[in-house]
Amino acid sequence: MRNQLSIPVTTLALLALAACGTEPGSGSGDGGGGGTVTTDLPLAGVHWSVDSVTVDGRKSAAPSGAHVEITKKGRAQGNYGCNHFGADVTVNGDTITVGRGEMTEMACAKDVQGFEDALRAAFHGKLKAKVADDKLTLTTEKGDSINLTSEPPAPLVGTKWVVDSLLAGGTASSLTAGTEANLTFGKDGSVHGSLGCNTFTSTAKVSGAKITFGRLATTRKLCPGPEMKLEREMLKVLDGTVMYELQHRSLSLTAANGKGLAANAEPIPQQ
Repeated sequence: MRNQLSIPVTTLALLALAACGTEPGSGSGDGGGGGTVTTDLPLAGVHWSVDSVTVDGRKSAAPSGAHVEITKKGRAQGNYGCNHFGADVTVNGDTITVGRGEMTEMACAKDVQGFEDALRAAFHGKLKAKVADDKLTLTTEKGDSINLTSEPPAPLVGTKWVVDSLLAGGTASSLTAGTEANLTFGKDGSVHGSLGCNTFTSTAKVSGAKITFGRLATTRKLCPGPEMKLEREMLKVLDGTVMYELQHRSLSLTAANGKGLAANAEPIPQQ
């Protein structure tokens, strides 16, 4: 049975488990935990994007946004692929012991749910850690493994932000399988991307923790129901002034009407 976080799944709740950002509108803090991480391995303070997980001999590629971070205060936090999680950890040499985790309870696509279940099963108990350059491998006592890669923070401007969930009031839900939306902010104050069906362009003025969108210009295609539904929800978010939260490689936008979105930076291509 899953342990649900005691806080509502708002934009801040979704992103409070991530590491602090570096731009206006970004979060702060190092997270709680039961102790200080002491290890010769460079594990703490790094954003480790999950590449794949292997459980019972079956390897599954990670969805965009799956990641793990370990704070210096003994806390693991991140995203299983859809839901955010947190757990106390202790590190002794090359052994990481992960305690019982807590997680949000978003509805996830079936394939993503399967990956989450595999990652949750592997990221628990005693794990052996091996670091080679920017790669980290965590291996369980029974031989299951998690492969991860360190990734630098993503700036708001110039990054392709891939939407992974929609927010409405105090709830959040992942996108319907087969649908996709994204947005990219330009240095010239422009923004462009996909609403789910049609592409769009507009202006985006950033001021403090706010972004003000101009009127959107879009293409005029007709698409299947799920894609049009996503587009309608996106239009409710990208309307006028929104609050934004940037934390390492995660971005959230929340409009005054309570509608919002959470997005992750497009993964860095593997060499």
